[in-house]
Amino acid sequence: MGAVDSQVQAAVRTPLIALLGNPNCGKTALFNRLTGARQKVANYAGVTIERKEGSFTSPAGRAFRVLDLPGAYSLSATTPDEAITRDVVAGLRAGERAPDAIVCVVSAINLRLNLRLVLEIKRLGLPVVLALNMVDVAKKRGIAIDAAVLEKELGIPVVETVAVHAGGEKELLAALDRMPQDVRATANPLSAIDAVSVEETQREVRRILDASVSYANDRGNLTEQIDNVVLHPVVGPAILAVVMFLVFQAVFSWAAVPMEMITGGVDALGAMVSGTMSEGPLRSLLVEGILGGVGSVLVFLPQILILFFFILVLEDCGYLPRAAFLLDRMMGGVGLSGRAFIPLLSSFACAIPGVMAARTIQNPRDRLVTIMIAPLMTCSARLPVYALVIAAFIPNREVGGFMNLQGLVLFALYFAGIVGAMGVAWIFKRIMGGAGKQPLMLELPSYHWPHMQNLAIGLWERAKTFLTRVGTLILTLMILIWFLSTFPGAPEGATQPPIYYSVAGMMGRALAVIFEPIGFGWQICIALVPGMAAREVAVGALGTVYALSQSGDELANTLTPLIAQSWSLATALSLLAWYVFAPQCLSTLSVVKRETNSIRYPLIMAGYMFALAYVASFITYRVALALGG
Repeated sequence: MGAVDSQVQAAVRTPLIALLGNPNCGKTALFNRLTGARQKVANYAGVTIERKEGSFTSPAGRAFRVLDLPGAYSLSATTPDEAITRDVVAGLRAGERAPDAIVCVVSAINLRLNLRLVLEIKRLGLPVVLALNMVDVAKKRGIAIDAAVLEKELGIPVVETVAVHAGGEKELLAALDRMPQDVRATANPLSAIDAVSVEETQREVRRILDASVSYANDRGNLTEQIDNVVLHPVVGPAILAVVMFLVFQAVFSWAAVPMEMITGGVDALGAMVSGTMSEGPLRSLLVEGILGGVGSVLVFLPQILILFFFILVLEDCGYLPRAAFLLDRMMGGVGLSGRAFIPLLSSFACAIPGVMAARTIQNPRDRLVTIMIAPLMTCSARLPVYALVIAAFIPNREVGGFMNLQGLVLFALYFAGIVGAMGVAWIFKRIMGGAGKQPLMLELPSYHWPHMQNLAIGLWERAKTFLTRVGTLILTLMILIWFLSTFPGAPEGATQPPIYYSVAGMMGRALAVIFEPIGFGWQICIALVPGMAAREVAVGALGTVYALSQSGDELANTLTPLIAQSWSLATALSLLAWYVFAPQCLSTLSVVKRETNSIRYPLIMAGYMFALAYVASFITYRVALALGG
């Protein structure tokens, strides 16, 4: 018992280090360098702001816990992210341990902006180490920084780091090892910050820079030359359009081989199970329910990872803030700032982080409108549905000698979501009113090559999240759908497949009354219900429903030929239109409630998206029928 108590006390005594810094200073890269895979992601208590915590052992054998705080420009918080950072470093988060020491990460090429936060932290009286990051880039530019003088002027330890290179954290680790074993932080009141004006802080920043930094040989950098092209008012938007177009082309082209491998593996496993088990409910559950449902979702993992890969590359190399700048004028036309671009781009992965990222928008109306339109961005959960229908109805052929037709259709669907979002934003801004377009103030980081470790960790986190959903939520729903689709079974002398007489069949036929005008049969209606929990579940549900809908013992190897034979082109196009605007999943609605602190806005969101999806599907279906689809 004593050994257990000593282990608990040792864990409690492990110093907690908080990484603090401006956005784009390399703070998260340094966090990844220190912790590697020994990190976990959660939310701060009571809010949906992300909390990243990890652990590492120093060269001297000391164990540390490290917290990656949300990026902040000042402790005088103007956004929810900055408020969380302020409260954590000041020890104001109830029930959460305050950090024992602060590592202020600053960009060596942007000290004029970064040092304001350092001075504010210093005034709080906390143990601080300054990590002078990107010193390699500063040296290449000819910026001369005397770290010893900077340390003397600031009165805190200053170390040089290069977070993107192996070993670039050695000086920081040595500085942490030099800290007392019993380091404990006791922050002064935050009024110590408010007592000093911004002008006085900036004068102090200039004085420190004049003493410790020389820009006499600053040759500028490649970033400025690239930006002359990338931010050109005509060439810039064209480059952005080409980049996004190529991303969606790659989603189909690159994913073909791994998708075929996954499909072949699932089919082989299903054939093996069918060949070794006698016919009965258990074999049906394993083959039609679990493998037919989960396998039909798992096959889209390569496409999702390819999409995430490009988003992470564009973010890591510094291009995304440029895209926000380029789109500021267009978004200003619907009353939004270009700052809304990054939350909306995050929604292409999942609407939940997109909704959460809207906290960085200072204007409350802009923030709310961004939250309300974020789900219209085509999240990765829609991708399995798009890929399934496109593969079944759109020929896989080249257009113009270099473009993939299926990729073009996918690009069009994503574009339709963006146009729809801009239209809804325009309406919301007219309804809610506002002070007009807000000026965009945005820091543009220097370009740099994407860091492979950051990419690997980012892709692994997303693959793990997807596979966890497949193994938990989706698997559970597939078993439930199989049960509802199997029982009570067909009566004697039945002329339809057994699923027609099941609980799910009855539910599907009841919903078909509502959805028949837009071309949805009862099988599709069954899939729409679990799709409210998670959109990608709809594909697995279709896999289970159509597998159980087949007559006799022979089932098709994949879902694609089944729907190609069962649906008309008009129905397929109608379903694509539905999913462009489909009502949001329940988890996103829950996050919207938490972010807005009101049940009103998630209800408005669900209502307007259902109406939009129904109208879009109705028009698409009727037009396609009229054209012979």
